[in-house]
Amino acid sequence: MIQVIAGKKGSGKTKRLIDLTNTTARDAVHDVIFLDDDNRYMFDVDHKVRFINAEEYHISNTDMFIGFLCGILSSNFDVGTVFVDAFLKLCHADLAGTEAVVATLENLGTKHNVDFVLSVSADPEELPDFLKQHLI
Repeated sequence: MIQVIAGKKGSGKTKRLIDLTNTTARDAVHDVIFLDDDNRYMFDVDHKVRFINAEEYHISNTDMFIGFLCGILSSNFDVGTVFVDAFLKLCHADLAGTEAVVATLENLGTKHNVDFVLSVSADPEELPDFLKQHLI
């Protein structure tokens, strides 16, 4: 399953994502991953969450982003939820350029029983349909 938290810069997306991460981690029977583009929120997420600063891995396009996620999932079969802050920034893509990424995440989620929660810096009304259907 994919869920999307969307809003303009400063609208509270990251706080909402962190709150959802911590709630999930508290009740989880599986591993929880939090991907971000820096270490700014490292101490805001529960200590049980595996915090990853994805910028340290020099991801520069959508294919590398998917490869990075596949590496995480293939190395840990206990991952149940992956939270991704700054989704567009980590993918190095605009909204339209993420349709294939979202389709791949849907497939990965189904095949490996993993949920993905993405924060997208964009007006929810302006999201393409392939992202709008996942808004929470």
